[in-house]
Parts: sequence; structure tokens; C-alpha cells
Amino acid sequence: MPAEILINAFHMNTIGHQSPGMWTHPRDRSRDYTRLDYWCNLARTLERGLIDGLFLADVLGVYDVYGGTPDTALANAVQVPVNDPCLIIPPMAMVTQHLGFGVTCTLSFEPPYPFARRMSTLDHLTDGRIGWNVVTGYLDSAAKGMGASAQVTHDRRYDMAEDYMQVVYKLWEGSWEDGAVLADKSTRRFADPARVHRVRHDGPFYKLDAMHLSEPSPQRTPVLYQAGASGRGRQFAAAHAECIFINGPTRQAIKPYVKALREAARAAGRDPADLKILTLATPIVGRTTAEAREKHADYLKYVSHQGALALMSGWLGIDLSKLGLDDVLRHIKTEAIQSALEGFTTADPDRQWTVRQLAEHAAIGGRSPVLVGSATDIAAEMIDWVDETGIDGFNLAYVVMPESFEDLVDLVVPELQTRGRYKTAYRPGTLREKLYGHPRLPSNHPAAASRR
Repeated sequence: MPAEILINAFHMNTIGHQSPGMWTHPRDRSRDYTRLDYWCNLARTLERGLIDGLFLADVLGVYDVYGGTPDTALANAVQVPVNDPCLIIPPMAMVTQHLGFGVTCTLSFEPPYPFARRMSTLDHLTDGRIGWNVVTGYLDSAAKGMGASAQVTHDRRYDMAEDYMQVVYKLWEGSWEDGAVLADKSTRRFADPARVHRVRHDGPFYKLDAMHLSEPSPQRTPVLYQAGASGRGRQFAAAHAECIFINGPTRQAIKPYVKALREAARAAGRDPADLKILTLATPIVGRTTAEAREKHADYLKYVSHQGALALMSGWLGIDLSKLGLDDVLRHIKTEAIQSALEGFTTADPDRQWTVRQLAEHAAIGGRSPVLVGSATDIAAEMIDWVDETGIDGFNLAYVVMPESFEDLVDLVVPELQTRGRYKTAYRPGTLREKLYGHPRLPSNHPAAASRR
């Protein structure tokens, strides 16, 4: 029997996420991103549609590669202003029971000790529905905001990440033993000191001598998301990630990433099936195919092509303003998102992208493919993507808020259910239990080595 497709909604605590300029559409409500009711209403909608999780992107920096200035990003609200993604999760958790929350937090700019406490706190407040998208950053502007002259080189960032993960695993998995919390009012003993341990770590990048400040949360270690598709990123993801977010404009571009990720997991001693791989897509749905095409044509009136190039320049690490619109993008080594550059150059040798085509492609949905059609069309295409590429599901981006996610829930989900490819009820338990059937990371995961 074919596996059920996983779906995350993809958003960011900002005005313009993946479709620059669409905040100007008359039906768009993205300007309300600073209001709690905006996020709580979204969470209720997603849970009504049995969506697996809300995947929250984040960047610590501004897109200033295009033209060497942030002016284009600021003028077009290209992921700036951007607020903290962690703070909107507790209110959304309060109005839902099952929806998961995958939050992007950049490990390069925060010591692991306070970060581990923040994740444990969120895991407690969500009843075990928190996931962490492990990222190392890609914008020089973020590094400069943290006092550095530029970001650390791509592969060295992953070396730092390896050390970082060892620290947080020790805090989450090894500091408090099972049974350390007594909460015994009769003996007036809350915890057994003999079962709470100091974590001592002396690594190449991080040092620690402290106990974890939080008592064990439902999952201890949050569900681990990762978005690395470069060679070094795949190696890191294969060792640590449970859910992997990949990105590419075509099936031909992402299919080799899926194969390489599963092979890397096998080489790391893990079951390749334990990786849940999701790719980005942007559906535009109508009640008929014609209605969807009309909606797409209407959306195109509000896009910002300059904003799209500012977004792409930041992802690629290439100032696209220095190229002509009809120049073909070529692969060069940068310290930004290497898989983004590969996706538009070497990953699909049958396709060449000009700067003009990049601007048109990224104006709606960023780096993702845009799926336009009726619910029947979209469901069939999603199934074809899963069956052809070997992915497990999708991170689905929006074009207009909340319209895009309401169309997903009201039109696409029922069609997938009719075809037997989407769940009809949430599974009980934590986010990890919903995805895997068990609350803790398995014994073959690196985190298990930190347990007592």
C-alpha cells in the first residue's frame, strides 16, 4: 500500500517569505504577521486540515548581496522585517492539540547552553510537538550582526555544527536520568541529585561544564530537521537529521539529492527509511483548472522581480545585479547555499537558467516549483513527485495569506484522502510519535550515545 504523504506548511515570521511583492495583493493579510490572532488562526486552519506541521523559516541577517545593499530587500519586504520564530509557537500550541512546529534556529550565533533550555521549554509547552531545523547560516550580514567580519566558510560551519550537536545531545539526553524527577510532596524531594549530572564537554569549538537547566521534556531531543543538500550538508544530515528539507525547481534536480541522502544515511549506519525527506513546492489551487490559471495570472500582477533577484542573490551568494538579464547562470564556488546554486546549474544538465528566468521563477515560490491546477490536478502531481523522486512529502509555501493554506486544507487534502494518500486522523502522541511511532530517538542515532 502506498505510504501517506507528509505535508508541512512553510512560513516565516515576516511579511514576504517566498513570493516577493505578494503582500500587496488585495486579499493578502501578511501585514498582520505581528498579531497573535494571525498565527493562531493559521494554526487552527492547518490542524483542521490534518497538516503534519508548520515549518518556520528564519534568517539572522538581511539580503544585501544584490547590488551590495539591502535597499531592494527593504523596499520589497524580502524577508525583512523578520521577527523571532520561537515566540509565536506557544500561542499556536495553545489553540491546537496535534499540529507540529519545526522552528529554524541558527546554531552558529548562539551558545548551546541557553539554546538547549529554549528547546526544552518549547517541547514542554507544546506537549512534545517541537522540532528544530538545524541550520548554520548563509548570510554575511548575519555574521556581521554578531560581530564577525564575515561568515565562517561553508564546510567549517558544519564542523562547528558537529561539535554543537554533541553538546546539546549531552544536555538533553544525559544530564537528567529517567527517574531523576521525583516530585514527591510527602518527602519534600523534587529531584534525586544522584540522577542529575553535570555535562562536561571539551570540543574543538565548544566547552561546557554545567547541568541542563530543564527537567526532561516529552521528547528530550526535539525532532531534528535539516536542510543541507551540499556534499558536506548531506553528510551532516545523514548522521543527525530525522526530517530533511530539500529544494529544487524540477523533479530531475531533486531526484539525485534524495538518492544521495539515503545512501549517506546507510553509510552512517542508519536505516535510509528513517529519513523523512520533504521538498518545497508552491501550489496554486482552484476549484477548476481554469480557475487556478486565472488565479495564477492574477497573482503575477503583484510580483516583484527585483525582490526575487534580491532573494536569489542571497541564497546563491552571487550578486545577480552584475549580470545581464539574458546571461546564463554558471556554477561557481560560494559560501552561501551550495545546493541552491547546484539546483539551478549542475543538478539538471538539460536545463540552463538565465537571470531573467530566475527572476520569473523565483517571483512566486522562490526556488520551488509552482503547481497550478484544480485539487485533482495538484493531488495527482504531488503523488507523481513522491512516486518518481522517492521523497516522503512536501513543505508547501503560500502565495497569498491565508488564502493559499485555506485552499490546501479545503481542496487538496480531501482529494489526497480520497486517493488513499493522506491520513484521515492524527496519530496520538508527540511529534516524533506521529512521524515514527516512538517518543525518543532510536539507539542507532548519535544522540543515544549520551544517555545514561
